[in-house]
Amino acid sequence: MSAAENDVLPLVREDLRGFAGYASARSQPLRGEIWLNANESAWANPADAGAGSRRYPDPQPQALREALAALYDCSPGRLLIGRGSDEAIDLLVRALCAPGRDAVLVTPPVFGMYAVSARLQGARLVEVPLRDGEAGYAPDLPAIERAALEQGAKLVFLCSPANPTGGAVPLPEIARLAKALRGRALVVVDEAYGEFGAQPSATTLMDKNANIAVLRTLSKAHALAAARIGVVIAEPALIQVLRACQAPYPVPAPCAALALAALQPAALAQTRARVEQVLVERERLRVALAASPAVRRVYPSQGNYLLARFHDVQAAFDALLAVGVVVRDQRGAPGLDDALRITIGSSSQNDRVLSALNVREVA
Repeated sequence: MSAAENDVLPLVREDLRGFAGYASARSQPLRGEIWLNANESAWANPADAGAGSRRYPDPQPQALREALAALYDCSPGRLLIGRGSDEAIDLLVRALCAPGRDAVLVTPPVFGMYAVSARLQGARLVEVPLRDGEAGYAPDLPAIERAALEQGAKLVFLCSPANPTGGAVPLPEIARLAKALRGRALVVVDEAYGEFGAQPSATTLMDKNANIAVLRTLSKAHALAAARIGVVIAEPALIQVLRACQAPYPVPAPCAALALAALQPAALAQTRARVEQVLVERERLRVALAASPAVRRVYPSQGNYLLARFHDVQAAFDALLAVGVVVRDQRGAPGLDDALRITIGSSSQNDRVLSALNVREVA
């Protein structure tokens, strides 16, 4: 076992070490003209004009895996494709946490699927709340380290950029935490909104920190939310464990084809241009909201959204709904009883937000 494997494989549940999983009909590299090994129909469905859906798909489409690895600047062996980041979160919790014994650490207010997956697995949930300071919300890294060590956390989730608060965790702090938790916990950096942020990916830390895993998705910047294409990037030995725990055919063929087309140079160039538009609009909206007397505070954000506190949050929510604008009501999240999360839309959509809230832009 290599030094890197020694940092992560002992974190895997004892009963899953060496677990081979299910060997599907597409998991063996067989060749032939007549495929009768998967009990598939010999005829296409009448609604399937392209006749491409009667066969089970490749569990990890090679061309897509290579394209995603190039996009995220990692080797294909470090990458597992799944049904959005949600599946990756669930796989990590199931593979590493023994029910009733191990814990998952989260930093509320934060994306809720970490806690949902922990509960479904019967893993204890350890919460270390974000700190609300002058520069915005930020994780308490020393408290996270102490809690993880003292309470047996196998997984520490860091959302960066954070949803819904918008802040990013500096890479040196992630590296220090990973070093402190080496052999004790896996630090999972959720970069679903990484394209909108200002710092490099935490994948740049992985060569020296095998106990870091990174989550990425095509749902946000790449506008493929319905395709459900996400990845986990981690030490190859851990990727093999997660693959063994994954359902046999996680990537539908039409979704894989769409994702591969979206990763071609022309589509990527347009995606980058739209990300730049979002950044311009994000700043325009932030400045306008911050100047409004109806707004208590607007938080800096490295995502494609803004978190804003209102003096009368119900009135703001109702005013937006009245003109057909739906935003995320954050009042159910810890410490956000006066807050809304507003996704950055197109210029005209953002104009409607400002108009509904009676916000005049600063000249």
